[in-house]
Amino acid sequence: MKLFSLLILLLIFNVNLFAQDKHEALKAINADIWQNFTKAYETLDYDLFASIHDSSLLRVSGNQKTIRSFENYMNGYKDRWKTSTRKQTITFRFIERIVNKTNASERGIYKLTINPGKESEESYYGKFHVLHKNINGKWKIIFDYDSTENNSIDESSYTKAFSINDFLKY
Repeated sequence: MKLFSLLILLLIFNVNLFAQDKHEALKAINADIWQNFTKAYETLDYDLFASIHDSSLLRVSGNQKTIRSFENYMNGYKDRWKTSTRKQTITFRFIERIVNKTNASERGIYKLTINPGKESEESYYGKFHVLHKNINGKWKIIFDYDSTENNSIDESSYTKAFSINDFLKY
């Protein structure tokens, strides 16, 4: 009976350590990816946006039925943002976050708001699936897919997903 109790305690201890490791990885992803993604969108900072993606990136748009390389995808942002004065915010909520020390898969809902706080404010929603890799101690996006799912993603979809800091759901 003592051996069984010891094994149970070791199992609980290992599960808690694994959960702590996952939570630490998710915190690092939030800092390396999502905080910088949000800041880049709000400040129209192409260089910051490019820095969170690995050069091996594959970018898939379900709506446009396209697959683009890092260079092609980033050039679109560089051209669009260099002359833009548009005010915008982007926020993320999550459906699923799977992570280990070197790789992560995250699915969720984004909300892009144009002219926040203005009478002309408009929000757009989409579902995303991204894959990350920890490269030299920094998380980078290596695959990015999004779609509006035939315009079925909306505020309700967004609010049903989990907060970016709700690590206990994963």
